[in-house]
Amino acid sequence: MHVHAAPAGKGANRTTWVLRISLAATLAYVVVTFVAGLRAHSLALLSESGHNVSDFLALLLSFAAVYFQTRPADHARTFGYQRAGVLAAFINAATLIAISLLIAVEAVRRLSSPVTVEPRTMMIVAAAGVVMNGVIAALLWGVAHDVNLRSAFLHMAGDTLSTAAVIAGGVGILLTGKDWIDPVLSLLIAALIFWSSIGIVRETLNILLEGAPRGISLNEIRSGMEGVNGVANVHDLHVWSLGSQSRALSCHVTIADIPPSESACILVNLNSLLRDHFQIRHTTIQFEHIGCEALEGCVAPPIEVPSGVAHQHQHHHNH
Repeated sequence: MHVHAAPAGKGANRTTWVLRISLAATLAYVVVTFVAGLRAHSLALLSESGHNVSDFLALLLSFAAVYFQTRPADHARTFGYQRAGVLAAFINAATLIAISLLIAVEAVRRLSSPVTVEPRTMMIVAAAGVVMNGVIAALLWGVAHDVNLRSAFLHMAGDTLSTAAVIAGGVGILLTGKDWIDPVLSLLIAALIFWSSIGIVRETLNILLEGAPRGISLNEIRSGMEGVNGVANVHDLHVWSLGSQSRALSCHVTIADIPPSESACILVNLNSLLRDHFQIRHTTIQFEHIGCEALEGCVAPPIEVPSGVAHQHQHHHNH
């Protein structure tokens, strides 16, 4: 077993700084949009306030996840906290989906019972929001290297677009006097939130359920491994994601009845293939020279293996 710490270098420090600035700015904007939305009777602004509350929570979760991901692995959590960010991203996206549905319901209600809106207040507050959200999104883009921070970036990028739409809606109401523009705009914002969140939910669920990483084909991996000189068969093959950027693999490999010293070359070639072609750096490869019986998974048959036979279990972990 390898117990290791995730390094907290300059990248982690910059990410923490970006998240702190984003949290302070987002909290301030939540207060402004909520008060302005009440005064202007604008559902679009109140929707933005609710959306920014979710953004604040999303950024807070991302901040906590970044902290946990820098904590070292231990004997209880041998992979460390690599999935803290994945869990935060899932919660963020699921919350956004719920908020988008609430906004849609309220927008439909307002279409049947229109409310007079003050477009100038909408436009002034939304203009400030475009600037703030745009700056935060740009900062997050520079550090969005995993699904956790990418979900936070999507929050802020979506806010930038939806807030710009609020400005357009304010212009439309000012020119036409049609208050139904506000709830229609809210429906568009809700659809944007929903669409941007679904992809994150699916990706994070796949990681949490230990599905094969996106873009990975088990058949391609098996074919590539069986093409390595000395490999007769690859079976009991499993590939999953430890976090959004790290993959793991375990399998049984059938080779000839050769000494472990000779099988070491095969292991090196297998790990080179997995690292260079499939970006898999954490592998557990078990060598066998006799077949396995598949009974509730792959188990070794009850045959006595002579001493010196290459039945090697190696845990290979590159940092």
